[in-house]
Amino acid sequence: MTTKEKETRRSQQQDVEITGSEAVIRSLIAEGAEVIFGYPGGAIMPVYDALYDYRNALRHILTRHEQGAVHAAQGYARVTGKVGVCIATSGPGATNLMTGIADAQIDSTPLVCITGQVTSGLLGTDAFQESDVVGLSMPVTKWNFQITTPEDIPEAIAKAFYIAASGRPGPVLLDITKDAQFGKLKYKYAKCHKIRSYVPEYPVNKEKLAEAATLINGAKKPFLVFGQGIMLGEAERELKSFIDKTGIPAAWTLLGLSALNSDHPLNVGMLGMHGNYGPNIKTNECDLLIAVGMRFDDRVTGTLKTYAKQAKIIHIEIDPAEINKNVKTDVALLGDAKKILRLLTHIVSPNKHKEWVKEFKQAMAIEVKKVIHSDVYPTKPGLTMGEVVRRVSEYTKNKAVIVSDVGQHQMATARYSRFTQPRSHITSGGLGTMGFGLPAAIGAKLGEPNREVVVFAGDGGFQMTIQELGTIAQEKLGVKMVILNNHFLGMVRQWQELFFEKRYSFTEILSPDFVKVADAYGIPGNHVTDRDKLDDAIKVMFETEGPYLLEVNIEKDDNVFPMVPAGASVSDILLSPEDAVK
Repeated sequence: MTTKEKETRRSQQQDVEITGSEAVIRSLIAEGAEVIFGYPGGAIMPVYDALYDYRNALRHILTRHEQGAVHAAQGYARVTGKVGVCIATSGPGATNLMTGIADAQIDSTPLVCITGQVTSGLLGTDAFQESDVVGLSMPVTKWNFQITTPEDIPEAIAKAFYIAASGRPGPVLLDITKDAQFGKLKYKYAKCHKIRSYVPEYPVNKEKLAEAATLINGAKKPFLVFGQGIMLGEAERELKSFIDKTGIPAAWTLLGLSALNSDHPLNVGMLGMHGNYGPNIKTNECDLLIAVGMRFDDRVTGTLKTYAKQAKIIHIEIDPAEINKNVKTDVALLGDAKKILRLLTHIVSPNKHKEWVKEFKQAMAIEVKKVIHSDVYPTKPGLTMGEVVRRVSEYTKNKAVIVSDVGQHQMATARYSRFTQPRSHITSGGLGTMGFGLPAAIGAKLGEPNREVVVFAGDGGFQMTIQELGTIAQEKLGVKMVILNNHFLGMVRQWQELFFEKRYSFTEILSPDFVKVADAYGIPGNHVTDRDKLDDAIKVMFETEGPYLLEVNIEKDDNVFPMVPAGASVSDILLSPEDAVK
């Protein structure tokens, strides 16, 4: 029997007296956790001591900052569909998790976050490294709970995993006092399958289903928009079957990217502020809008005053709080997207909508001529974000897991990467967290070790979590890092150019020599400034075993278009800077 098998078997023993800290580790193993991300400290030290005896059964990744731990857990969860786990100590350790927890909450990422806390007798005394973690995290967690006795640990962890993964996923936080970690309990573990008053999923309403089918069958210009809910509900096949039968063109939100093959003939592109021309303008021309697993975020809708006012709305959503929150629906189908799409597909009539689909293709032809061709095949001397992203995607045969940070490069990555399988695009959507990319790529690589994982980052965002190069080096993770460096905080600079009379207020940023920084960690890398050297540099990056950093100098005035200005209608999408002047 291997050491790992012995540790796993020991973790499965029931009715034995153990410490609360060991109960934490055993419970994580019982829930199927394989990788956890964290940073030790005084108030969580008993758990780390217990982990020492199970280090072969549960892999721990020491990040360089607690924010790195939670973002890595997010990346792991997003690429695998499993619950990500991160651990931190009390006080600053716990508060450093909050940005990532808020990010996970708005992007529906299942996490279990465990923090240490001062002993229960010191709660409320402003003890060393005490903070009100439960109060701080309440607005940004799906559930949180403070554990002050060891007997509560197994049940709380079971509930945490169940709540995090069921229904609309989200982050859960458990704050465990130090005396609960040291105390003894008679350990017994049972997974949680139900909680009174908690309804993660609603049964499908057959009458509403019939109403939706009637609208679909009668529509002349139906349009389907989908978000991450497709992948969270594992409804990728059902989505494809539905649009194949109905002939309805489908567009995706930023987090919905990769749920539908990029080359599918009914995949008409991205919605929203920097989305494709066709999906945006056709939103206000369709007669039926079917929204699946998306929440009508303002970056998708633009101003709600003009959003799809001419259309009937069908909203398929698992979270009742999202129904009628932003957009009033005509038919709300509350429940699991996989089940609802499967049932709808059986009762709708086959159709093609050839002329309607043709309109999207005509709009795309306009965008190719005015935007895409110059982004991907530029004639100006300097390199563009679009051409770098597209060449990287093509080199991987569109099979890589693509992670991006936040900013201009994020939009270019979403627009010009291509995907052939789901759960292949990871980014911070609702919160827009700069610094997300590098640690998220760590989690993604640990979740999918046999796939290429590429992270695109800007020079600003990369520096926010640059210390995680140490984690990559220590764990020998083959993450390929591409920094698109325009020497500015690019997205803010673009807004300043277009809407603030080119008053570039504090957006120019001095960066280190990123390749030298990587080399200091023992990670190879290269600079590219010339177009004729780009392909060779990409080839070397992927042929190099292990991690690699490629810094590409981008034209500072390389902007991302199309663009829907903040507060404008999606019909007012701009295709060039000249449009903004008009």
